[in-house]
Amino acid sequence: MRRKYPVKYPPGPTQKLPLVLFLNFMRDPIRIISDISKYGDISHFRFGNQHIYLLNHPDYIRDVLVTYNSNFVKSRGLQLARKVLGEGLLTSEGSTHDYQRQLIQPAFHQRLLPAYVSIMKQYIENMIGRWEDNTILDIHKEFTKLTLAIVCKIFFNYEIELDSEEVSNHVTTVIEYFNRVRMPLARLIELLPLSSNKRFRSAKRQLDKIICHIIDGHEPAAVDSTTELGHGDNSRAGDLVSVLLASRKADLVSGKVFTSDLRLKDNIITIFLAGHETVANALTWTFYLLSQSKEIEGKLHNEVDSVLGDDGLTNDVNMSKLLFTEKVFAESMRLYPPAWAVGRQAINDCRIGGYLIPAGSTILMSQYLTHRDPRFFTEPHRFNPERWNNEIKAKLPRFSYFPFGGGPRSCIGEQFAWMEGILAISTVSRRWRMDLEPSRLVVPQPLLTLRPKYGILMRLIRRT
Repeated sequence: MRRKYPVKYPPGPTQKLPLVLFLNFMRDPIRIISDISKYGDISHFRFGNQHIYLLNHPDYIRDVLVTYNSNFVKSRGLQLARKVLGEGLLTSEGSTHDYQRQLIQPAFHQRLLPAYVSIMKQYIENMIGRWEDNTILDIHKEFTKLTLAIVCKIFFNYEIELDSEEVSNHVTTVIEYFNRVRMPLARLIELLPLSSNKRFRSAKRQLDKIICHIIDGHEPAAVDSTTELGHGDNSRAGDLVSVLLASRKADLVSGKVFTSDLRLKDNIITIFLAGHETVANALTWTFYLLSQSKEIEGKLHNEVDSVLGDDGLTNDVNMSKLLFTEKVFAESMRLYPPAWAVGRQAINDCRIGGYLIPAGSTILMSQYLTHRDPRFFTEPHRFNPERWNNEIKAKLPRFSYFPFGGGPRSCIGEQFAWMEGILAISTVSRRWRMDLEPSRLVVPQPLLTLRPKYGILMRLIRRT
């Protein structure tokens, strides 16, 4: 519908060639949005006919994610991700999203988290038990394999450890695809016989096979509509697939929309991919930052030695005493948030920061920028876990720090990720320290998540 009044846009770059701006954004999105953010707390730019509003203040971010959340849907980037994730929890909207979140939420219930500790610890111990003193490893690959194995065991009752390196390579290919489909003429590029297209299709086929194998392994089980997480056999206490299969059976009777096998697969691959990627990245950046500050690393070692003791036992009781470890993890995700930006699309006209945001516009909010804003964090580029004491935290605006998003669409596994991260940091640090190898550049790669572009090579030093 044509508006009877002109739209007044916020300040921003007056780029005569929007394609140039877009290509620069694809090459280095963090630098581009950092430059644009200098225009103010709300700024505007264009990619072709697409109007984009960059929000750089916690109050405006709260308006989009919480206050007026029903006026926004997922951004175009995640809509394109449906080619891989289908209509799963991450990409679905409206009542479909609400229903699926209601089904999946019990797997992340607070009462189940302590039961997950023993499984996580077993896999972490298996990983560091294979390490050898004075060897060099890419810790991003190590933590990716670790978190993938943990997610598969806890939520799918599936052992993937032996194939985890091959599977993590497939995951990397798929995530790189997410970035590529945002480019101009992406649909045309997909039709060309390029090696990147062949790698993506092969990776997608292999991941589909794994998901089908996971489902088939559950089909013979006597799953009925009374299945409930946390009851019965402890080995299946968090087995999300059993619950989804039970809901499918119940939906066949009631006629609800969840009945399709595709919807079942969509949710499994969503948890499969998203459930490990964020924690793997967060752990990687944490140990990178620790390697750059021996003082902070030493303080961390003192805490884990004191709390865990000689036997290294970790449970929900002594995990609550790992206060500095938690601060280290929080500060790492401030500087290198696993998700570096959040996007939304307006479905109706709305007003943010005194400006009219027309329907169809894209909203961009960046954790990477907001977490480094000197208005909220003194010495914002410094790795300083002590900034997370209770007094300072109480003074922070709610959305000055939001590594897991916020509002009704916040990350469903946030508490799971905090627990897994603190457990991994403490268990690894009790037995090992890491020295960064200078032979390879450390460069953040902002794809769907914030990965190290070339991995991170560390020399492992056994602690005595």
